[in-house]
Amino acid sequence: MISYELDDEHAELRGTVAEFARDVVAPVIGGYYERGEFPYEIVGRMGKLGLFGLPFPEEFGGMGGNYFALCLALEELARVDSSVAITLEAAVSLGAMPIHRFGSDEQRRRWLPELCSGERLAAFGLTEPGGGSDIPGGMRTVARLDGGEWVIDGSKAFITNSGTSITSVITVLAITGTRDDGSKEISAIIVPSGTAGFTVGREYSKVGWCASDTRELSFASCRVPQDNLLGGQRGRGYAQFLQILDEGRIAIAALSVGLAQGCVDECLRYAGEREAFGHQLGHYQGIQFKIADMEARVHTARLGWYDAAARLVAGQPVKKQAAIAKLTASNAAMDNARDATQIFGGYGFMNEFPVGRFYRDAKVLEIGEGTSEVQRLIIARELGLSAR
Repeated sequence: MISYELDDEHAELRGTVAEFARDVVAPVIGGYYERGEFPYEIVGRMGKLGLFGLPFPEEFGGMGGNYFALCLALEELARVDSSVAITLEAAVSLGAMPIHRFGSDEQRRRWLPELCSGERLAAFGLTEPGGGSDIPGGMRTVARLDGGEWVIDGSKAFITNSGTSITSVITVLAITGTRDDGSKEISAIIVPSGTAGFTVGREYSKVGWCASDTRELSFASCRVPQDNLLGGQRGRGYAQFLQILDEGRIAIAALSVGLAQGCVDECLRYAGEREAFGHQLGHYQGIQFKIADMEARVHTARLGWYDAAARLVAGQPVKKQAAIAKLTASNAAMDNARDATQIFGGYGFMNEFPVGRFYRDAKVLEIGEGTSEVQRLIIARELGLSAR
């Protein structure tokens, strides 16, 4: 028999993060969101709680846990706020994980300890202004070797955690040559914050995730040592980042489930407090059915990311399962946010109510780390289908 019951250690972690989200994040995050301000104090407390080190070995300052533990934390944080959750997700699964998975021993020793502590954040330099889903086709950022240094020119767009005062490093994907078959040779290069020729743009004005940091980056004759090539492996950048994206989709699925569950939580509370036509809202079958559908979506989506994360931890292939989890969970988040806003009526359109923020935050979950259309392509290809 398959059991989805959490063991004692994971159950304790989930309870600890849930309490943190409820007692520390919930009372103040609305103000950060309205001001478009990065929540440094909350992030600092998350670091002391060990959340940034969850899936990393103790030898690098991590907690010795695994990816499943990280996803549990993301779900509980997103149940209250997605800006805080995406800051953790991007810092760990996109920022530090490439260095952990593919970096040299020296690169791990240099960067991971401060990233695991949460004292510093890392970012993932993939997307470009002229290319999103078509990574190799749209890539224009280039890097060439000159006198033992990589010289990088180009730009990146929509990069989370790239411009905070505690950001220490960006792993950048760049074209480093042309292969014999004429295709682009793409490599991953570590660029420390503050490097000459590396400019961080202004914070985007976003529809959602308003308390997270997202910026455009530019590189103009930006020089870093040749040894900053990730893992010393030239031409492996695209394959490395595809693996990171597969794993990251599981994390985004967990975050999406958290948002969808948060919608259910808020609607249950509101249905027991709000009265209309002489009865509490929960009295009406129309409201009952809507909340029942929301709960069903949450349950199904949670099983999806549980399965994908368990496979990842066991070392099994996860490409198809990660895509299914991400597609299902992001749909659940968007659908639940829409239904929750409808149940709340006019109050659901106000940012001071969590469901208003949930509605604004949900849409990007169908876009970031692979659009829903890309997830369907991946699933179809994993089933042996292809366009001819």
